[in-house]
Amino acid sequence: MNTKARLIGLYLLQFGIWGSYLTSQGRYLSQCGLGDRIGYFYAAQGFVSLFMPALIGYAADRLISAQKLLVFCHICSAMAMLSLGLYGQTAGTSATFAPMITLYFTAMVFYFPTISLSNAVSYGTLEQEGKDPAKDFPAIRMWGTAGFILAMWAVDLIGWQSSSLQYVMAAGLGLAQAVYVGCLIRTPARPSHVQPFSRQTLQLLRRKEMAIFFALSLLLGMALQISNGFANPFIADFGHIDAYRDTFGVQHANILISLSQISELFCILLVPFFLKRFGIKAVLLIALIAWTLRFAFFATGNPGPGCWWLVMSMVIYGIAFNFFNIAGSLFVNQEADHSIRASAQGLFMLFTNGLGATIGSFAAQKVVNHYVNAHKAGIDAGAIDWPRVMHGWQVSWTVFAVYMLAVAMAFAIFFPRRHATA
Repeated sequence: MNTKARLIGLYLLQFGIWGSYLTSQGRYLSQCGLGDRIGYFYAAQGFVSLFMPALIGYAADRLISAQKLLVFCHICSAMAMLSLGLYGQTAGTSATFAPMITLYFTAMVFYFPTISLSNAVSYGTLEQEGKDPAKDFPAIRMWGTAGFILAMWAVDLIGWQSSSLQYVMAAGLGLAQAVYVGCLIRTPARPSHVQPFSRQTLQLLRRKEMAIFFALSLLLGMALQISNGFANPFIADFGHIDAYRDTFGVQHANILISLSQISELFCILLVPFFLKRFGIKAVLLIALIAWTLRFAFFATGNPGPGCWWLVMSMVIYGIAFNFFNIAGSLFVNQEADHSIRASAQGLFMLFTNGLGATIGSFAAQKVVNHYVNAHKAGIDAGAIDWPRVMHGWQVSWTVFAVYMLAVAMAFAIFFPRRHATA
């Protein structure tokens, strides 16, 4: 098996693990009475990303090879995921928050570092084979998104969207990844030790343009996990209304949501063209407008006659995600001195997937609890006014859309006009 094929397999499994539960666990948590705690699970991911990748990276730098550490982390994460899945099967609808969040948090502690470790292993493998990572890696990384989509479809078609068995599937893929890396990946690669809080890196924040950009990263990062956590339970709630119960969207929400990742695959190719043609400010502003429309389309759509609004929300996700994450990463790479580029990228990730995602997940849960779950709590299931619940969902998505519109307006006003490409 050649190098490219081996690394493609690495990424298919790496992101297949994540795709097994990321977009569907909200539906499962709602089914077992934890709909008012969904945000805690997504906030756990953001909290873990604040410190674990750097700690594991340090260990890989000085104590053990990235390959061996990658195997170890996948085994530990898989064991925690397997325990979570089996606990859910045993407890059924009596599953409680404390053991579930403890097991999930433990799984995230070991899973999140594997993303950067996989990148390090891939870069080292390509360099060892005399290849250029900048040229060859993007085409390999795209298969990670493909693995994410395939896992989403598998969970949907098997019928595990509302079951803790989705965690068991993630555990199985995690163990398979550990075996795969241990047997087929051979490299002494060690990742660079990212120090996002180093003095030289923090000096970037003294520049007005960069300070505004990182503030934007934090504000937009607050929206990153909202649809991952709440899109599936939102669509599932339509199933309590006769007109929508048997629609494709309700029965196969994960497949519908996977259009977002399919769009992501194609829209990544648009980023270089738009950067060259319009510049960084316009590209970032397009991303913010796309996020606004994503939430607005959720507020407008339904799985019946309004399904096209949901489809449009999924399609525009590719622009929303890539035009910020990819273009933003390139902007940071351009603006940071060569000696601190890795650290600057770490700072970018801290603001978006760390602080932003953590704060945003808690805040989004507050909104959903107020407008949606308040109408479910303490009421016999047969007596719930489901049209009122769906109106609450509509209001919640509108709140998220208005928030993103406010961020877009602030960015348009305060971010210095730039014509240089990233």
